[in-house]
Amino acid sequence: MDTFVSRHNGPRENEVKEMLKKIGVSSVDELINQTVPSNIRLKEPLKVGAALTEFQYLKHLRALGKKNKVFRSYIGLGYYNTILPSVIQRNILENPGWYTAYTPYQAEIAQGRLEAILNFQTMVMDLTAMPIANASLLDEATAAAEAVFMFYSNRSRDKQKAGANKLFVSETCFPQVIDVIKTRSNPVGIEVVIGNAASFSADASFFGAIIQYPDINGEANNYKSFVEKCHAAEIQ
Repeated sequence: MDTFVSRHNGPRENEVKEMLKKIGVSSVDELINQTVPSNIRLKEPLKVGAALTEFQYLKHLRALGKKNKVFRSYIGLGYYNTILPSVIQRNILENPGWYTAYTPYQAEIAQGRLEAILNFQTMVMDLTAMPIANASLLDEATAAAEAVFMFYSNRSRDKQKAGANKLFVSETCFPQVIDVIKTRSNPVGIEVVIGNAASFSADASFFGAIIQYPDINGEANNYKSFVEKCHAAEIQ
């Protein structure tokens, strides 16, 4: 049971022999020789080595992994080491029910993630007695882009009449967040203005603003005056 072929969902050896007998060939190799043109077949076997069992392959991977040199990461920009709770590792990452494919081409993790988010939202709604609950997205850049579309679609009537289509994005947001916002905003005609939140001049042409807290420099600034300025100009 340690070999992949013994656990593979395919025909058994006796079934293969029966099928080969039915079509009049003695082996799979003979079938391939009769069906695949010789001019496109390799003249010699692939140089991939002998097949490994699952245990042998894992041992090989661990040996390769030990050759890596582990350094302290200073990349920042939202990419940080995290603590993985054992309950998450045990009940989700190591639970094959979450990721086993029910079709050969589609992983179950997408459905598992949706179920987990639904359970989370239901629990929060029960605890808070509120009619709706927030849920996580794949990453902060996607979340920021979704927020922009929410701002844009919920513009006040006055903003819509004035044709307000500008979005302010703080220059201290992560670059990947800014790039995703730009990519998603361009097709719908949203003009992205990147600048300093402290010197931002709010006017009727803006409908929304995105700032990051803490920002790219790790600073937790006081944005009270910025928020008040935006609210006064009906900027979300």
